[in-house]
Amino acid sequence: MHLTHFGHSCVLVETSAARLLLDPGTLSEGFEHLRDLDAVLITHQHPDHADLARLPALLAANPHAVVLTDEGTAPAVEGLAVDGLGARVRTVRPGEELTVGGATVDVLGGAHATIYDDVPGIANVAYQVDGGAFFHPGDSLVVPDAAVDVLALPTSGPWLKLAESIDYVRAVVPRVAVPIHERAMANTRMAYTNLERFCPAGTTFTPLQAGERTAL
Repeated sequence: MHLTHFGHSCVLVETSAARLLLDPGTLSEGFEHLRDLDAVLITHQHPDHADLARLPALLAANPHAVVLTDEGTAPAVEGLAVDGLGARVRTVRPGEELTVGGATVDVLGGAHATIYDDVPGIANVAYQVDGGAFFHPGDSLVVPDAAVDVLALPTSGPWLKLAESIDYVRAVVPRVAVPIHERAMANTRMAYTNLERFCPAGTTFTPLQAGERTAL
């Protein structure tokens, strides 16, 4: 498997059978040039996970890509001005298992982590690829039942503190933890130092250079 991190929560996952782009949002860059995608997966409706301004061109340039999205984001995506897009959008819910290209995608989670009690909750789905080869929780800290090889680890945000990131990676215990959702921080150095320090035994903390394809 190869991963390319386009900043924040956006990750391209390349397996031997599929090319999957997750959460192309407003705080990410470079994903708009991708081609030959099998699917675009969106965890929830916040702009930093779904850039509605750049999605039309991306989806038009990848006419065979399906779009998997939570129920809160689906209406906005279906309304984008892209020929035939409606038939390509699938609203997914926790408990579903799908085949995309030659990859399997299990849908987990269900709810965005609480930002503050006064902020209404929204849907958030997590995606597990090929039985745990890769796991992206979106804006949540859902722990999958299956063992996880590579975890996309949220590291900052208005819904998250560093101790929760540490507790989360310790609960999942992946072989590799790739930090995502980092652009809510002014500087990642302090958080990354502590995450690397407190990762569980057997987990390698592996920040990816933006736009660099990496084998994991």
